[in-house]
Amino acid sequence: MIALVTGASSGIGRDMARYLNDLGYDLIITARNKEKLEELKKELNQKNDRNVDIIVKDLSKTEECKVLYRQVKETYKNIDILINNAGFGLCGRFVETDLETELDMIDTNVKAIHILTKLFLKDMVEKNQGRILNVSSIAGFMPGPLMATYYGTKNYVLRMSQAIREELNRDKSKVKISVLCPGPVNTNFNQVANVRFALKGLTSEYVAKYAIDKMLKNKAVITVGLKIKIARALSKISPDTIVAKVCYHMQRRKL
Repeated sequence: MIALVTGASSGIGRDMARYLNDLGYDLIITARNKEKLEELKKELNQKNDRNVDIIVKDLSKTEECKVLYRQVKETYKNIDILINNAGFGLCGRFVETDLETELDMIDTNVKAIHILTKLFLKDMVEKNQGRILNVSSIAGFMPGPLMATYYGTKNYVLRMSQAIREELNRDKSKVKISVLCPGPVNTNFNQVANVRFALKGLTSEYVAKYAIDKMLKNKAVITVGLKIKIARALSKISPDTIVAKVCYHMQRRKL
């Protein structure tokens, strides 16, 4: 059993890799930071007798996404689980945030997940076996003033995953796709996005384990924590204009 985890050098991705390794999966871990990937590989090799391969890639670059797929395909032919976790955020007024950073975010949060999902899904459908877990956010359910681009990318991931799941269900495929929509998590995301969360963040270890367990039970949309489940429910019944105002005030406290 082989699992590929993107964004595995820190946070949720790293802890998902740890948990999958504990469950007996061989791993392919990828991120830009080679040193942190090597540290994780060393840790896992000392703990479990499972294979851990490192592939260093910058998934904000389209060609590197395609090269990652080709390398995995050539070495393993098929994988059992794909976890699209790589991504980052940025906080600030839309007219003031850096365009190039936002374009990199769109490439990482949207294009990379789109490319890898499509390429690996085709192989899984042909084999009629496999699972994909795409990491979105509670942000995917609502507009996000002061984090407009990030919220937009997470909405794309959520809705694309839901649409693909329905297509697979219609085809009676055994391939499964789930989407993780966590709230605040105590990871390096906070420093990269330059935010301070108003709600207390969950640990990445807890979120990773919860998400993997739910994915293996074929949960469609995975939300973590009571407050986040309530926030999702309220976002469904409240007008978008009200949700946007509430989000604005929450985001403003992060700056």
